[in-house]
Amino acid sequence: MTGESSVNLDRQWLGLGDRPALVVVDMINGFTDPTCPLGGHYSKVIRANQQLLQTFRQQNLPVYFTTVVYHNEQQAKVFRQRLPALNLLTAGSQWVEVNKELARRDNEPIIEKQWASAFHKTDLDQRLRDQGIDSLVVTGLTTSGCVRATAVDGLQYDYYVVVAEEAVGDRNPEAHRANLFDLQAKYVDLADNNEIVSTVSKLQSGL
Repeated sequence: MTGESSVNLDRQWLGLGDRPALVVVDMINGFTDPTCPLGGHYSKVIRANQQLLQTFRQQNLPVYFTTVVYHNEQQAKVFRQRLPALNLLTAGSQWVEVNKELARRDNEPIIEKQWASAFHKTDLDQRLRDQGIDSLVVTGLTTSGCVRATAVDGLQYDYYVVVAEEAVGDRNPEAHRANLFDLQAKYVDLADNNEIVSTVSKLQSGL
């Protein structure tokens, strides 16, 4: 049937390359603290990120964090008109800081962005190229917004992309599920934490 053929596209599992990096998208106070208008309850997502961070750190693989920071009224002005709560994410605000439970290290860069994708008008791609990165594990918040935009752009910049299912979240559970389905159908691979930990460990050990 026509409907079935449009949904069940043939696709190949690609997984990770030889040198992956972990990109932790917007795990900042503004999104992880439910008292913030932009925030939600993400304790399980935080724990899943902690596990992946531990693995990447143990294997000495690059970790990048992103945050959203606005330094003046002209930055992403249409986006902010659309979502006025974004105006809370100003330089110096507690809301733009990475959640302390993730214990970001000094050698783990923070990519400041103003739009959804971690690649849009940032130097993330150049940083990754400089480190010889060929693939990404993308985690963070939110599945339907900045995670999706970053994952799709990762593909468009020719990286293998794996989205960690347990380490991403959304304020809307239906949007979370729908976007994971769509991402896997068209753009990236999905994997659980155990799969990713196993794959990363084997890559580094040469097994």
